[in-house]
Amino acid sequence: MEKIHNPILRGFHPDPSIIRVGEDYYIATSTFEWWPGVRLHHSTDLIHWELIEYPLNRVSQLDLRGVGASQGIWAPCLTYDKGVFYLVYTIVRSFYCNMYDTENYLVTAENIHGPWSEPTPLNNFGFDPSLFHDDNGKKYMVSMVTDHRIPKKYIGRLVLQEFDAAQKKMVGPVKDIYCADGIFLEGPHIFKRHGFYYLFSADTGTGEGHGQTIQRSRNIWGPYEMYRPFDEKRQEGEAYSILTSRHHEDILLQKAGHCDLVETQNGEWYAVHLCGRASEERNPANVERFAGDRRYMLDRETAIQKMRWTDDDWLVMAEGENTPKELVEPPEFVGKNDISKRDNISEKNQALICDNFDAPKLHLDYQSLRVPMSEYYLSLTERAGWLRMYGRSGLASKFSQTLIARRMTEYSINAKTCLEFEPEVFKQMAGLILMYDTENYLYLHITHDEDLGKCITLLKAENKKYEYLTDYIPLETGRDIILGLTVRGVWTQFLYGYRDVCEKDEKLLQKTGPCINASFLSDEACREGWFTGTMIGICCQDLTGFGKYADFDWFEVQAGNMEK
Repeated sequence: MEKIHNPILRGFHPDPSIIRVGEDYYIATSTFEWWPGVRLHHSTDLIHWELIEYPLNRVSQLDLRGVGASQGIWAPCLTYDKGVFYLVYTIVRSFYCNMYDTENYLVTAENIHGPWSEPTPLNNFGFDPSLFHDDNGKKYMVSMVTDHRIPKKYIGRLVLQEFDAAQKKMVGPVKDIYCADGIFLEGPHIFKRHGFYYLFSADTGTGEGHGQTIQRSRNIWGPYEMYRPFDEKRQEGEAYSILTSRHHEDILLQKAGHCDLVETQNGEWYAVHLCGRASEERNPANVERFAGDRRYMLDRETAIQKMRWTDDDWLVMAEGENTPKELVEPPEFVGKNDISKRDNISEKNQALICDNFDAPKLHLDYQSLRVPMSEYYLSLTERAGWLRMYGRSGLASKFSQTLIARRMTEYSINAKTCLEFEPEVFKQMAGLILMYDTENYLYLHITHDEDLGKCITLLKAENKKYEYLTDYIPLETGRDIILGLTVRGVWTQFLYGYRDVCEKDEKLLQKTGPCINASFLSDEACREGWFTGTMIGICCQDLTGFGKYADFDWFEVQAGNMEK
């Protein structure tokens, strides 16, 4: 029988929340400053997943203009009750400061594919809100609490409040259900089973010490008792984690934690959780933040583990211990019928490799930064079979830039694009980008130089330190250009060539600049943001304000061969 291979959602897919509705499973993951908001995947077997429509796809639902790197959408929670899908989420607008601004909202839909409602505001005590539907008809929201006081009253704090669905507002008192001086908890979910309310929470941040705890109470308001497995392995101050990688640096799935739970049709239990696959590089020992930590270019991904309930009604991993597994047994119901269903997945949702821009809309795999790519930014109809991108603001803009990108999903990647672009001044640029955030990227782009005319160069931005890694290389006008990159481990090589020469034989592409250690494009190395992941994109800038456009004929991103 085919096994589940972790991670199930590869590349930047953190903070998973899962539900089952009939035979269908859905996972929601965080998108931070990337637009549209909240990534949704669907499966019928927990093995194979397809990307479906984003629920937050209107500016009236989500306005991310101006938010900082790794801010925006945090930790969505997807639930279902009596024919209605509920999605709660946080918009973080102030984070790198003393007083966080964490706005919590709810949207609903009767169909997972939408349309989703306009947002209902909830309380803003902290981030990671989760909605619980009790069997008595009441609904409650639990979240962590931020504390700007110095020193904080508690290191970790969770609050609970009732939500009135009819009035569409929070009602009644806000009560602490967890306060601790030693163990920090976030990402809480509440479940009910056999008369117990279970408080299922992430512990110890999101780095390599991350984990997952579980508590229970006979009363939703508490007090909650924490399950304490593997106590003999616990160090002073360490969380009592039922899932963690913190003692096993050698395994593939690091940073394991931030779980959500689902029960199958046959009564089997699975937990989805975030994880990370480390690169071979570490931060220097003398840096201010995360000194010596391993670098994770792919960010935090989504994995799944099989769980079981003990005889005394505590949740543990199915195979014992608390270490995440790379290969997991699938549910019992997986069989031939599910294979036939997978074969019928609509073509638009098949994994994208090469996009020829023949469709009337952009593929779902693309996201833009903070704003939707309206006709002001791009067009798929101005030139049939091409994507026209109108140059707007520069790459540092948090308000208006023309850029679409796809996730880097492996440490071996090939990417290429073909474009037609005739810049007139040096302030006009278009090309291929490997990007973490607005302060960190590698950008191979065509531009114009007063002496050379049309030319190409490679720009590196590392925490706002900028340098060109090549001279300006002259290009002939009137000829389409292929731009490419390869990633092998953390080493990245950019390439370019004329289409009429290189399209039939990519070996004729010329190397542009040195082979670059790109591990600075990672959670641990970036100064401002550390919650997203490396993206591969195409973009266009025109700093004159006249909107000079570039036409892209195709864009390809695929897993490479580490041997090359």
